[in-house]
Amino acid sequence: MRNYIQPGNSITVTAEAAAQSGDGVIVGSLFGIASGDAEIGDSLVLATTGVFELPKAATDDMAVGAKVYWNTSNGEATVTASGNTLIGHVVAPAGNPSSAVKVRLSI
Repeated sequence: MRNYIQPGNSITVTAEAAAQSGDGVIVGSLFGIASGDAEIGDSLVLATTGVFELPKAATDDMAVGAKVYWNTSNGEATVTASGNTLIGHVVAPAGNPSSAVKVRLSI
């Protein structure tokens, strides 16, 4: 295939905000996990596939298979779609009041 570029498991972007390794990062509507630290304007590699443990809204009750969205205002995963970006699906139950959820990135 002459037009093949890469598998897409990681994408290099320009950091629009400071990020630390493991942070959830949104650039436009692209979501990924920062693979290193970056300051605004630095190149930043985002992991765009895989399963990651992410901070979540403590009151959300998340069942396996539920859609997960990213709330950029508080940097947490949530089941609330309105105003948030779809990032993947829950792979292990995370009830109320837990502070983290395991998410398979997929959009």
